[in-house]
Amino acid sequence: MGWAVMAAATLGLLATILVQILYKSEVDTIGFETWRPVVYAYVLWGVALGIGQVLTRGEDGQRALFLLPALLFTIAMVIFPTLFGFYIALTDWNLSSFSGRRFNGLDNFWQMLGDPYYRNALFNMVLYVLAVLVEYVIAFGLALLLNAQIRARKFFRVVFLMPLMLSPVAVSWMVGKSLMEYRFGPAATLARHLGWENPAFFSDPIIARISIMVLDAWTFIPFMMIMLLAGLQAMSREILEAARVDGANAWQTFWQVTFPLMLPVSVTAVILRIIFKLKLADIIITVTSGGPGGATDSVSSFIYREYRDRSNVGYGTMLAMAYLVIIVVFVTWLLKFANRFVRNVN
Repeated sequence: MGWAVMAAATLGLLATILVQILYKSEVDTIGFETWRPVVYAYVLWGVALGIGQVLTRGEDGQRALFLLPALLFTIAMVIFPTLFGFYIALTDWNLSSFSGRRFNGLDNFWQMLGDPYYRNALFNMVLYVLAVLVEYVIAFGLALLLNAQIRARKFFRVVFLMPLMLSPVAVSWMVGKSLMEYRFGPAATLARHLGWENPAFFSDPIIARISIMVLDAWTFIPFMMIMLLAGLQAMSREILEAARVDGANAWQTFWQVTFPLMLPVSVTAVILRIIFKLKLADIIITVTSGGPGGATDSVSSFIYREYRDRSNVGYGTMLAMAYLVIIVVFVTWLLKFANRFVRNVN
């Protein structure tokens, strides 16, 4: 009985969705003017799923009901938008066109493969992600400094955390647009006094990329620092004292005791920072808009400009879906590599 209820509800939901898609695609004349009946069918399907679980699994089915809201939410807010995104990626939908949304197969995919600006954005992402290693070294150094018994330690902890409290857009205007402005910015003035005749931080492609990395690092190094500092403070003092009693100097204590013990925290901080970095867009959009000539574009900023400047929803969604696949594959590989690396070291 329970299986019959769930099967009937599932078939009813699929039939409603199919009828509506055919009607909206003008393939068939039978359908609904709005998507409201599909939502009703989805809610009824959820109710039938719960009843079916109770009828088929008894007490276990009653416990499974607690998972039902999470399941329905995940389908509605994650799975459906993802599937809809893949569908939009196969259309030529442009908001500035009156032709509407038409299925064009893999045309957007072939266009993406031949797009030099998209390849340049992917190359920039490799550079931006590699910069995380430099950020990690600086953050670890600051965490060690703030973990030591220095004067005004609490004051410096607050000061170093301040960039993290600001919005990246605010940082971009405050540092990128004002301090590093090439005519009157204090950083440009100081650079001229040091002998740099034309300190245009965002005109040369290489220097512009480095400037973006500096701005991003200035904002997010405190995030890594606070995680590493928490790890250092949770470390057992007895182990460090034992190393000193055995005659280890400061460098040997760090390299052979502190660093290996901090690896789980370090790996977590680096992976989280890389995930943040893969979404880098706000600083680039605010400071350079991807320029000069797309030299500083990240994939996210490039996709944003595809939507904003060209209103190209179909092609922009194809870029976003392809980037989503790349991120999922890369992060999965990164997690496996990190687990293997930590196990081998420990």
